[in-house]
Amino acid sequence: MPSFESELLTNYQKQFAYYRHLGAGAMAQLSEEQLFRDDEARSNSVAVIVKHLAGNMHSRWTDFLTTDGEKPWRNRDQEFEADFANRAALTAAWDAGWAVLEGALNDLAPEQLHDIVYIRNEGHLVVEALNRQLAHYAYHVGQIVLLAKQIRGEAWESLSVPRGKSATYNARKFSEEKGRRNFIDGLMPPDEK
Repeated sequence: MPSFESELLTNYQKQFAYYRHLGAGAMAQLSEEQLFRDDEARSNSVAVIVKHLAGNMHSRWTDFLTTDGEKPWRNRDQEFEADFANRAALTAAWDAGWAVLEGALNDLAPEQLHDIVYIRNEGHLVVEALNRQLAHYAYHVGQIVLLAKQIRGEAWESLSVPRGKSATYNARKFSEEKGRRNFIDGLMPPDEK
């Protein structure tokens, strides 16, 4: 039987993959112009949010266990300037950020969840740092989803259980044999888990 730490690490991997899936699904519904649309500087565009997430991921997850998560080479303020040339550049930054995160997670051993890492000289257990980053990414992916949903309006395609389909979804779930499984397994294509 896997240890609690092993199960927890697997759960983190699935949770991060789920938020990547949600963000990608929202962005796939937007045109290139819509990705860069802002609200006269009152809110960030999807492109700005992606740039910030990618910058954060590179900083936090590069040499995760051995260097401070706020790297001296990071220019956080510059992350809030949407200077991607196009959708392909935005997607490349998104994918590269997630690749650094996923590489660090895949390299973690369950017993390292109790190790100490630093973010701006503040010590965190690895599990605390994972919680901190999971919450941060969920926050920003939620912004991306909300912006995409507002932009798409009636054309929005739900990324989870669509409105008005809860009873059907619940009937399907309750028709399955009771067992231990992760809710994400039923929401994402197998190649994204």
